[in-house]
Amino acid sequence: MLVMKRLAEGCKAETDDLDSLNTCTTCGICTENCPSGVDPPKSIEEARTILVSSGTMTDKQSSLCERATFSGNVLGDSSSRIGWLRYQGGLRHKADSVYFVGCLASYRYPEIAAKTFDILRRFGAALLPDERCCGSPLLRTGFDAGELMNSNLRQIKDMEAKTLITGCAGCYTTLKNSYPDEFEVLSVPEFLAGHISELNLKPLELTVTYHDPCHLGRRHKIYDEPRKVIEAICDLKEMKASRNHSRCCGGGGGVRSGYRELSLGMARKRLLDAPAGVDYIVTSCPLCIRNLNDAGGDGKVIDLVELVSEAIQANDKGLGNF
Repeated sequence: MLVMKRLAEGCKAETDDLDSLNTCTTCGICTENCPSGVDPPKSIEEARTILVSSGTMTDKQSSLCERATFSGNVLGDSSSRIGWLRYQGGLRHKADSVYFVGCLASYRYPEIAAKTFDILRRFGAALLPDERCCGSPLLRTGFDAGELMNSNLRQIKDMEAKTLITGCAGCYTTLKNSYPDEFEVLSVPEFLAGHISELNLKPLELTVTYHDPCHLGRRHKIYDEPRKVIEAICDLKEMKASRNHSRCCGGGGGVRSGYRELSLGMARKRLLDAPAGVDYIVTSCPLCIRNLNDAGGDGKVIDLVELVSEAIQANDKGLGNF
């Protein structure tokens, strides 16, 4: 807060100031516990914007912005964003609902994207013809994301979509808070919880725990919906710190990109909260999955959709009567 005060007074940022501001994941746990109702993540994002606007940024920040701006995704991947699509039926000119995939699912977790869309398409969901990064990584690190956001907005309007459904917690916050309030935004856990009776789920002999992504949990209070889905499938054992007290995975706010060891250290600490003996750590954020698995999760951290897909496949009726 002192760094932000100095910047507001016109002082020039030093290297230590940049590190101080850029090592915050903007997870919001400080806001949750602040008796005065202060929102430090909001102030930190504003301070980052001030610095970037003046040309003051780290090399990692600059590289992240270049990748997102020139490739349309934060990974800088030039391959097809819908390379995971198993058929072209999802590409329609008009649709009431759209599955907003996100960068990580599109390029790093294509099976999660495919499994999610296999479910959503049965409810009429389609895809944007040329989805771009939602803009979240740029907004969190102080950059303008208007070009990316406007491209997505034009497509949403052209398709006359009324609802956007996303499986990325960061995309959810951005679509919900930073885009115009012209359509409904749902997270995948919210959607699944609202359609449990139509999913033909078969109970599985598994015990799992659930990691609350910061952007779904503390930011938007989406706690009950993923648990409702899990408990329709298998046993749930809570982590030592859960719901509004859940620890951050360490990946957000540009920290994974700029301060990898710090990010992984936070993830390793979060993994210690998992109950002993669980089969999986389930979550609803691809960045959480990536960071927790890289920190020692060793593939046991999975997306909620993967659990749902397994329960659907285990049912002899599958989706035949869907």
